[in-house]
Amino acid sequence: MKYLNQFKSILYVVLLVALGASSCTKGLDYENTGAINPKNVWTDSVLIKAYLNDIYGGLMPRWELGSGANADEGINAAGGNLGSFQQGIVDVAVNFTNLDYTYIDKANYFMDQLEGVQESVLSATTKNRLIGEAKFWRAWKYWEMVSSIGGVPLILHTQDGSDLNSLKVPRSKTSECVAQIIKDLDEAASSLPPNYSGVDYGRINRAAALGLKARILLWYASPLFNATNDQARWTNAYNAAKAAVQAADVAGFGLFENYRLIWYSRNKEQIMVRQYYYPDSYMNFAPIRPLAFTNGSTNSDQPILPLLIAYPKRDGSPMQLDQNQLSNPAYNQQFLTDFYTNRDDRFYATIWCGGTVYPTPDVNVIGMTTPRSRSYWQAWTWKEKATPSTVLPARDNSLFSGISPLIQNGDENGVTGFFQRKGLDTLLDRNALVGVAANAKSWFSPMRYAELLLNLAESANETGRSGEALNALYAIRKRAGIAAGTAINYGITATGQADLRQVIINERQVELAFEGFRYADLRRWKRYDILNAQGTRKGLLLMLNKGQALPGNTDNIMNAAVRSKFSAVVIENLDKTASANQFYKLSLKHWFNSLNPAQISIEPDQLPQNKEWGGTFDPLQ
Repeated sequence: MKYLNQFKSILYVVLLVALGASSCTKGLDYENTGAINPKNVWTDSVLIKAYLNDIYGGLMPRWELGSGANADEGINAAGGNLGSFQQGIVDVAVNFTNLDYTYIDKANYFMDQLEGVQESVLSATTKNRLIGEAKFWRAWKYWEMVSSIGGVPLILHTQDGSDLNSLKVPRSKTSECVAQIIKDLDEAASSLPPNYSGVDYGRINRAAALGLKARILLWYASPLFNATNDQARWTNAYNAAKAAVQAADVAGFGLFENYRLIWYSRNKEQIMVRQYYYPDSYMNFAPIRPLAFTNGSTNSDQPILPLLIAYPKRDGSPMQLDQNQLSNPAYNQQFLTDFYTNRDDRFYATIWCGGTVYPTPDVNVIGMTTPRSRSYWQAWTWKEKATPSTVLPARDNSLFSGISPLIQNGDENGVTGFFQRKGLDTLLDRNALVGVAANAKSWFSPMRYAELLLNLAESANETGRSGEALNALYAIRKRAGIAAGTAINYGITATGQADLRQVIINERQVELAFEGFRYADLRRWKRYDILNAQGTRKGLLLMLNKGQALPGNTDNIMNAAVRSKFSAVVIENLDKTASANQFYKLSLKHWFNSLNPAQISIEPDQLPQNKEWGGTFDPLQ
């Protein structure tokens, strides 16, 4: 969305109005036409839309750089920083969610004021559309809180600050909140257009409203909220997912042909989109940059072993790793060959590997014609075991016994040798960025067509529609460059509901990697055991064989002769620190956050704490 530049001055006026700014002087008998009058906002269609754009700006999700470290996607910086909750440390004073009604209040006020706007200012159709957009964002914000802590106070109209008793609103049941959220989304969908073009591109459309409805009902049917596996909830989720896909199809949405390019331009995959652009809303997206370049997310989301192995081969079969056989040179070489050269397209679009062409600039981006010919090497070599008096670089201390980083063409603070490259602005040259602003551009999609298909696949499988679930997965895998095979099953061999459920879990992991879904999915499935079973965050290192020299700049790990100089080595714990080793020990008794104790103390009778944190409120009711 590119509204900030267009409405910058208008939004400033609106913010002053919201603060109650006034220039009236008592006793003067003339009208000060330069004064800011709140009533003027609702007599000007441009100001009305600018007010709504402020809600967009506050609630449209941003790319959650670094969030991959919450689950088993990545690690940030040099390790030793596994989250406290991931390590089993739970505290009501830390693991809490705030009740934040800032934008709900704005949406309520907007809709209440719009009811009195004359048709000479806004046509009935436009008014209904804007109300639909506001209802979408109200539902979005309510769900953000409800998904975290369960039921919250439902406030649906502007509150009267002079009536203190009216401000005391108790927590509603989770079921009541979900019903209201779905009502908002149904009403929004009925008034929103299928899609937009021109200056309105990026506004909330019908497919987005129905897509959010499907996402929420999928959550409400999942084990987190559905302890008894109520099949009626799964049926509701299926019907909503089906309707969302159908609405998206009618509007011209679909799977964009090139997965790698989804984040670089307007395209049919983006149901919702946030546009990053310079200078108003650029993206500090710097997964591969020099250490001297500090403005950005350098070294965030370095892929770890579970994600590296999760991507299937080009024939759709799973990528296998038997750590016990890595000591066998023949097995190790075959593993490296499959790992680097035989993966589906999403692997190369999401993960940059040391020993491949540096990803900026990128020949695959529209407008680029000259590929960079120099490979960037980040590999590892054996070193003599350090004596106690030896001072090692900070990232080597206790992390890798007998291993040392070997880097060419830069000085990255990499701990894994892999970096997240999804959405990276590949038009920026790394050497021109040292000491200057990132200026990165990208198109982040908080909801895209592939998610709609995955939601349909999951709800279809849970309601006994395995054929429909498979068709959705086939479409996604076909786009990923996976061969159909003689059975035309794209490598999926699942035969029952349980097996297909696991396929869907794996497919969401790779298709939506680093887009903010993995940890949330594990929570709604109540599958923290997947992380706990891993024990530690593990890494896969590209290790230079003893006696071999690091290849040159024009050599590439995709070449068999070059690859033969290396072996794969698994590091069992990337969070091995001088003081203590860190392990996954997520609590299987805490699935909802606590309500901020500081907020409870303001109105303890209206805001009971959740049961799993010592209170009386049941998030499942």
